[in-house]
Amino acid sequence: MIQETEEKALVSQALEARKLAYAPYSGYTVGAALLTADGHRYLGGNIENASYGATNCAERTAFFKAVSEGEREFTAIAIAGGISGEAPVEYAYPCGICRQVMQEFCRDDFVIYVVNSEQDYQRYTLKELLPFGFGGDAIR
Repeated sequence: MIQETEEKALVSQALEARKLAYAPYSGYTVGAALLTADGHRYLGGNIENASYGATNCAERTAFFKAVSEGEREFTAIAIAGGISGEAPVEYAYPCGICRQVMQEFCRDDFVIYVVNSEQDYQRYTLKELLPFGFGGDAIR
């Protein structure tokens, strides 16, 4: 169970992490704040590329930073996105590829916050956003 103070901090950090984004083509900046099971946090911003297929989402940026540092157990992620320089007006849900990365490293009860502001956010579990996820157990 995530404490309310931890939840609020994660939401706030997702909003701040939008400043890390590199989005010169779409102008749509996304920030993610990832919480590990032992309380570490990793931030990520989306990173665009002129070849759109090489673009990386904020969620995957945060996960890849954490995994490359040896982290393997995760509790929650908060995601905020919108037009650069403006407050979010819609929830930025993780794309299918990001949900699949979450499936690889997280349990069904992993918490995903989609954020518009520090007061306006929604909470979901990975199981809710990816009800029939395909994971490593399916191929073992």
